[in-house]
Amino acid sequence: MKKIIGILIILLAVQLVFAQVVSAKELKALAKSGDVIIVSARSASDYSKKHIKGAIHIDHKSLYKAEGVPSMLKSADEIAKIFGDKGISADSKIVIYDSGSNKAAGRLYWILKYLGATDVNILDGHLKGWAKVRGAQTAKVPELAAVTFIPNPQADLFADMAYVKAHKGDANVVLLDVRSADEFGGTDTDKNIKRYGHIPGAVNLEFKAVVNDDGTIKSKDEIEAVMKAAGVTSDKETILYCASSVRAGIVFVALKDILSYPNVKVYDGAYYEWQSVADNAVE
Repeated sequence: MKKIIGILIILLAVQLVFAQVVSAKELKALAKSGDVIIVSARSASDYSKKHIKGAIHIDHKSLYKAEGVPSMLKSADEIAKIFGDKGISADSKIVIYDSGSNKAAGRLYWILKYLGATDVNILDGHLKGWAKVRGAQTAKVPELAAVTFIPNPQADLFADMAYVKAHKGDANVVLLDVRSADEFGGTDTDKNIKRYGHIPGAVNLEFKAVVNDDGTIKSKDEIEAVMKAAGVTSDKETILYCASSVRAGIVFVALKDILSYPNVKVYDGAYYEWQSVADNAVE
């Protein structure tokens, strides 16, 4: 009996760890029950052609300030208004998907979590996974009634430039740059960057290290292995960034919600903001 109880506890723990990653089969059941809001984070043009039946569309770019550093978030109240107008409240059950890169879905996931949404999930495998289970797709746009999304910003998930400056030299903090090795090393070009390289003290692990080629998220053991090899461990605070922190989102999912690391933040301004300030050193 003790052995059986032990096995059940382990299985429950595994289920909870992966609670934020929903399989296509699970989404089909949720969609049938009507107890879910499906969000397409793909481009507007892709969404208009075909999307998962019942899915609404949210472009993460609509959540950014129009001026200044690219991809920095609007105010919490402004973003909450956008979510509410789309029919999303802070306690909605939400499943997000994109075209399979996990970039747009990951970004939207983190923004929702930061704003205080309590039940946010990623569709594992995205549209490829959905097609494998013969999930319905349509061009018809659903009509969801507007609701009130009450924002409750989670300060422990967010880092601004001042926070990064104050903590980047701390031995108990890992500043993780999830761009490509070429971007990290300053050999790749980007029209929004004038000073190439990375934030001093950062370590590099590309976001692709946590996902498979088919868009599914790697196993807990695989993710843990690559993180430990990079020096990213649960006993340290991790601050994530890329060029605009779009790619940082799926790594946040991997660390915070799959590995259950207790202290993970995303630097919203990311390298775009950092390098734009002349006094900030770059390597």
